[in-house]
Amino acid sequence: MRKTLLAGGLLLAASVAPVLAADTGVKIVLNEEADLLEPCMATRSNIGRIILGNISETLTELDVRGGKGLQPRLAESWAQQPDGSWRFTLRKGVKFSDGSDFDAKDVKFSFDRAMDKSITCETPRYFGGMTVTAKVVDDQTIDFSADPVQPILPLLLSLVTIVPEGTPISFIREPIGTGPYKLTEWTPGQQIVLEERNDYWGNKPAVTKATYLFRSDPAVRAAMVQTGEADIAPSISQLDATNPATDFSYLDSETVYIRLDHSMAPINDLRVRKALNMAIDREAFVGTLVPKGTLLATSVFPPPTLGWNKDVKVPAYDPEGAKKLLEEAKADGVPVDTKLTLVARTANFPNVTEIMEAIQQQLQEVGFNVDLKFYEVAEFEKLYSKPYPTDRGPMLVTAMHDNSKGDPVFSMFFKYASDGRQSGISDPKVDDLIKRASAATGDDRAKLWSELVAYLHDDLAADVLLFHMVGYSRVSERIDFKPTMATNSQLQLSEIGFK
Repeated sequence: MRKTLLAGGLLLAASVAPVLAADTGVKIVLNEEADLLEPCMATRSNIGRIILGNISETLTELDVRGGKGLQPRLAESWAQQPDGSWRFTLRKGVKFSDGSDFDAKDVKFSFDRAMDKSITCETPRYFGGMTVTAKVVDDQTIDFSADPVQPILPLLLSLVTIVPEGTPISFIREPIGTGPYKLTEWTPGQQIVLEERNDYWGNKPAVTKATYLFRSDPAVRAAMVQTGEADIAPSISQLDATNPATDFSYLDSETVYIRLDHSMAPINDLRVRKALNMAIDREAFVGTLVPKGTLLATSVFPPPTLGWNKDVKVPAYDPEGAKKLLEEAKADGVPVDTKLTLVARTANFPNVTEIMEAIQQQLQEVGFNVDLKFYEVAEFEKLYSKPYPTDRGPMLVTAMHDNSKGDPVFSMFFKYASDGRQSGISDPKVDDLIKRASAATGDDRAKLWSELVAYLHDDLAADVLLFHMVGYSRVSERIDFKPTMATNSQLQLSEIGFK
């Protein structure tokens, strides 16, 4: 009798036990911690892959995954007006995560805020060489005018994140956006947590919660996914990509290059810049410290981009030729023995330490006096973006630049124009070509960008171009997600599903 009652009790317990819901949260382990979560800085990769498309949205977005081109987001449609301006019709029924309604005044405010010089956002660097103004027509309609007229202005606006009108004109810690997620926790040095919104205007995503963790070692990131401590490691090294069931390679839109400061000796001498290029054995890195399939770079944007110039060739590795150029420059009084500081960003990409140490050695072998220094992202940005420190000395600043948008306008002004925020040169011909190419269309646009690529590379040796990268990610077998060209700079949670 007792056994029967016990059995019955067990059956009763089983019948009333709750059914465990499937785990719809994900843990994502990244190589760099976010120093900011400011929406107007979302074009910086360590910020954008957390908030862009998750917390913060834009009027338009480029469909990298589906290849459908420019798509609506907060704007339902847009059309160019007879005067060359662009009119955008905005989506109705959208709310920010603080409950306020979204309308055209928020769009104008967001654009003006991002362009305000007192806040030093990333966004203005993409709008260099042009004057753009926003005018509210009504709550759901806004016009953007550019001088000179910009044929790809709707694409440029895919970089402008929208915040509520009245957001402080200073960097904020808790971003408010129209996206499907809101920030619920940020513990510096530990984790960031996003949770889904119940009042999001769009489709309900499968992921209800995302926890971001930060580990600088790619082997550690890979191991965390393998052991179940994380679900996605967007960036691991090729050496750790050993499991075909979880590890994926993808075409990366990132270009690794060394920005040269032409304003200081000895880098202001063309022979020295050419020697820097000739001293580096780029091919020796491919398949060793950078993955097989990595392309050697001849421009700061990858080959699928409009205006990529197939006739520009990678500088030959020629250490003896580099030594000869340095000797010639020294004989003419150029201070080639001056110490150069080779700067890099900590954990910027897999094997960055080993790659930079190898480049330092190669430069030293031809006679350069090179000191190597690594910086965390916040300190690195002070050396990479204007205003540059006045006491910096001659620097070789190593960086990754992402251009997945298909047009050089997203690279050329802020990298090479005299007023460009991250430019190391000042050249009237470069400025003229950028201005004309930005306003051109069709074949003329491609031709002008191609001409600029050749001039920067062959005539100026403007910088040291290294690699168009190939990326590797590790994804848990419970997750339905494949990385794309945009994964390193933007990881939309709405693109993640569960098997």
